[in-house]
Amino acid sequence: MARIVSPLRLAPPTHRAKYYISGSATCVRSEFFNYQQVIIAMSGRGKGGKAKTGGKAKSRSSRAGLQFPVGRLHRILRKGNYAQRVGAGAPVYLAAVLEYLAAEVLELAGNAARDNKKTRIAPRHLQLAVRNDEELNKLLAGVTIAQGGVLPNIQAVLLPKKTGGDKE
Repeated sequence: MARIVSPLRLAPPTHRAKYYISGSATCVRSEFFNYQQVIIAMSGRGKGGKAKTGGKAKSRSSRAGLQFPVGRLHRILRKGNYAQRVGAGAPVYLAAVLEYLAAEVLELAGNAARDNKKTRIAPRHLQLAVRNDEELNKLLAGVTIAQGGVLPNIQAVLLPKKTGGDKE
């Protein structure tokens, strides 16, 4: 662990000034400037910690690598009276979860559309995707998908009985 030295305990430098010519003016450069830079760096101020200003704005969604809008979800969480305060990580987490669920449903619905030789996902494909997946069906048990139809299901009792007398 490095020991932090107080700026007051720094020994004053030897003031052997060095002269050099910059343009038309003569400037004095001293070793003392190096100590000032050390003191500023130790104090936590100065150029090292400043954020770049004037740069291109970057959304919180792009910072998190998400497609869902983190800022909009943050606003919805604040306006919805779910809690007095909303942490900075909560809308990012919520956006990530919603994006994952949407990607999961879209992948399964795309597979259902491809199985039916269609290139466009219809509500029927969403219904088939959700109801054929055990976990999604449990999550969306109370949800009705408009124009989704029902799963094809024939009770075993209603199927014709197989007879074993056809041995010739």
